[in-house]
Amino acid sequence: MKRNLFFSLATILFFTLFSCGSGDEKVQNEIKPEKLVEIKNGKYTEWYPGKKQIKFQGMIKKSGKRDGKWVYYSEKGTELSFTIYENGIKQGHTVVKYPNGAIRYRGEYKDDKIVGLWTTYDPKGKIISEKDYGYPTE
Repeated sequence: MKRNLFFSLATILFFTLFSCGSGDEKVQNEIKPEKLVEIKNGKYTEWYPGKKQIKFQGMIKKSGKRDGKWVYYSEKGTELSFTIYENGIKQGHTVVKYPNGAIRYRGEYKDDKIVGLWTTYDPKGKIISEKDYGYPTE
């Protein structure tokens, strides 16, 4: 009986020591964080996880400021909005859409400020409201 008890304890100790490992395997098997932002030739692209669909895309200056048309997409690839920038400042048209692609609202910016006529629509395209913000005098 003592021999069986000794054999059982030795077996348990053996498996305990050799099944725990040093932890090196864990470090080697860690998953690196996914790189979801790329900047190539001044074009900024941000991806959804899995990198199968673009989330944001637009031109960016060396200073890191947005320039030109910036587009935001849904995870399914539908364009949900765009805004025009000049040197990091909203300057021009913007359109925001419902997931079905219908326009939710549209308007214009000048020097990062809302200007002109802004129109809001329901999901079927019917105008809900319009507001004219005018244009600043220079």
